[in-house]
Amino acid sequence: MAPARTITISSASHPVLSTRALSRATLERQLLLRRSGLSAESAVTHLLGLQAQNVKPPYFQLAARLEGFVPDDLSALMATRRVARLVTLRSTIHTHTADDCLTLRPLVQAARDRELRTFRDRLTGVDLDRLAARVRELVEERPRPLKELREALAEEWPEAEPFALGVAGRCLVPLVQTTPRGLWGRAGQVTLTTAEHWFGRPAQPVPAPDGTVLRYLAAFGPASVKDMQVWSGLTRLREAFERLRPRLLTFQDESGTELFDLPEAPRPAEDTPAPPRFLPEYDNLLLSHSDRSRVVPPGYRGRAVRGNQPFRTFLVDGFLAGIWQLTESGGHVTLTVEAFGGLTPGQRTEVAEEGERVLAVMGMAGSYDIRFGSFSEPRD
Repeated sequence: MAPARTITISSASHPVLSTRALSRATLERQLLLRRSGLSAESAVTHLLGLQAQNVKPPYFQLAARLEGFVPDDLSALMATRRVARLVTLRSTIHTHTADDCLTLRPLVQAARDRELRTFRDRLTGVDLDRLAARVRELVEERPRPLKELREALAEEWPEAEPFALGVAGRCLVPLVQTTPRGLWGRAGQVTLTTAEHWFGRPAQPVPAPDGTVLRYLAAFGPASVKDMQVWSGLTRLREAFERLRPRLLTFQDESGTELFDLPEAPRPAEDTPAPPRFLPEYDNLLLSHSDRSRVVPPGYRGRAVRGNQPFRTFLVDGFLAGIWQLTESGGHVTLTVEAFGGLTPGQRTEVAEEGERVLAVMGMAGSYDIRFGSFSEPRD
């Protein structure tokens, strides 16, 4: 089957959604246009997981989206094994509910298989079925740090590259990070066991993608086939969208790309106010579409990342507007905001108020100040 391609449709066939209209629709689905009263667990379910390359981002993601959220809400879910951290979408770590750990991971296994093929020449003499069985045996005996797992595997396959053995194990077997790693305010090294062992129940058979397409549209739509492929790391999803076409509405963006959406999904007016929001590094809002112009103005592309290091970002009027950072010293917290462009006095006030709210929610509002600066482009 040929790879999915961008489809251009005449405006006479499909209503056009402006960039601002897409911004408002996506923010509403992402619980960022107005804060939601959902529980932390329901929000993680609705959002299909939270990017969790580092420990703190999932907590900041929910702080931006939920009314009344406190970090213990998510930490308690993790401690009681109702959510967990594992590699799923785009080969990155996400915090998912137990149900999604056991269903989404099988769905994206094809992407893990594709990743594994890039390491195959470094796995000399390795039988992958035997490797998967050995990984399960080791981590279900007791949770193990990745370094220890690699060393144990290297003893059995000395001709293979240890790093590649670790990647292969992660690709072949769904490995969750066990607590206390990931708990708010708790330190802990990464130790791994299987999702099935952690949750005490088996993974589900690989599902058809149709149900996840509908969930993706509910959380990130309106969206194109390519958008969902970027979000999931999967390819060849056109067939699933075509099966669902009779149940969906179709639009096009300003460049003519066909977009799909749920008939009942909210699509607020493009002039709907969008309050400032502080987002952590790796927030899925910025990573889950092929065309990110609904959130990232063209002139700001690439500014939220320097090298391999992503920045924490903030939104103004529904669009990426700058970066922020926290520093703590002697019990005092400084929140530094660096705007990519100018902010009006009213916008500065709103951003400062949102910053104060973030500090309060995260328990950092004892002694603090908020500073504004200008973003500096890196010099060559």
